[in-house]
Amino acid sequence: MEINKRTEIAVEYKRKNNCAQSVLLAFQPEIGMDDVVLKAVGSGFGTGMGGMEATCGALCGAAMAAGFINKSGTPTKAIAREMLQEFKEVSGATVCGDLKGIKTGKMLFSCDDCIRLAVSVLEKRLAALK
Repeated sequence: MEINKRTEIAVEYKRKNNCAQSVLLAFQPEIGMDDVVLKAVGSGFGTGMGGMEATCGALCGAAMAAGFINKSGTPTKAIAREMLQEFKEVSGATVCGDLKGIKTGKMLFSCDDCIRLAVSVLEKRLAALK
């Protein structure tokens, strides 16, 4: 996972937003939408959409951002699958509750690290999306 300026900006957004919104806002320049719209789009995906029982909100935010940015002709679904696989390889899971260790008591990845990883897996694919 590459930590850079954008990953830390995304983590900073987390102070006032959920994980999905934080990732979307970090890619606002490429997406080209108002922050109010991006916050609305990501609002239902915090805490792993459904209260930690579903996919990590940061990963959902990265998939949504990829969809907004994608002009490549490659289906966003395929790109999202690649990102999900890489995310899981690095973090050990993609479900929020598993990442937070809700049932096991063993946290695999913090929210901040999930945000960093989601930003990183999308950044790797940015050039190919445009």
